[in-house]
Amino acid sequence: MSALPIAPLASLDELWFQVSGTLCNLKCEHCFISCNPTNDSFGYLSYDHVMRMLEESVELGVKEYYFTGGEPFLNRELVSMVEQVLQVGPATILTNGTVFKTDWLNRLQTAEQNSRYSLEFRVSIDGPTPEMNDPIRGKRTFERAMKGVAMLCEFDFLPIITMTRTWDESREEGILDSFRSVLKEHGYARPRLKVLPRLKLGEEADRTEGYGQFERITPEMMEGFDVSQLLCNHSRVVTDRGIYVCPILIESDSARLGETLRDAQIDFPLLEGACYTCYQYGSICANPSSKKVEA
Repeated sequence: MSALPIAPLASLDELWFQVSGTLCNLKCEHCFISCNPTNDSFGYLSYDHVMRMLEESVELGVKEYYFTGGEPFLNRELVSMVEQVLQVGPATILTNGTVFKTDWLNRLQTAEQNSRYSLEFRVSIDGPTPEMNDPIRGKRTFERAMKGVAMLCEFDFLPIITMTRTWDESREEGILDSFRSVLKEHGYARPRLKVLPRLKLGEEADRTEGYGQFERITPEMMEGFDVSQLLCNHSRVVTDRGIYVCPILIESDSARLGETLRDAQIDFPLLEGACYTCYQYGSICANPSSKKVEA
């Protein structure tokens, strides 16, 4: 057994693009990388940069693509990027749903219809009411996000609604039932829901607490563990500062693996507190399987 808990890179199956860096139109109280309208510590990816990484990814056998931020739709080249990615693989956009334009959704619908691959949306809304969501995500964000969900449904997209668990787990069943009812009222007949654990980094560490001394993976914990449950076993993320091991750890210097995808094909020591959360809950960033989506 290694002296360190290690996640080997089995294969590069998924590639993430941090297309808007740490810039976001919202300032959420629980954001694990402290994204907001003025945080430009990570910047936009250009269309040309994404195309270079896309070409390299195809050579390396990447099977699926994710676009994240910040808020991806702040990058005005996003739609063109997704149109090209859908020529080689399925794509997912992680968004807060508050800045959609009809023209963008129309182009994306056309791109998916002309592709053999699917386009998914994941929309972040932290509760079924403004009273639950808005104190965390900002004034009127619930109303704006629900309008965005309705727009996606009009274009025949069925978004995965993601929410961070900021409530006691004993309330979860009632919250999910309420959310399903609200989504149906907004035209989403068979809503898909995904609950995420808190990541005690960035704004969330200030809002509640950071990771404790013993919230770390040990080598003994990795004995017999299915390492494929960890995103870093089969994924990497492209930023304007280089390639990082996963979208959660882009603010950790140790998570930067190099300039190219080939540079980043190395194993990763699981020494961060956030690694412990992924150990507990699995690949929380990736899309859930059909068995894990609440319908």
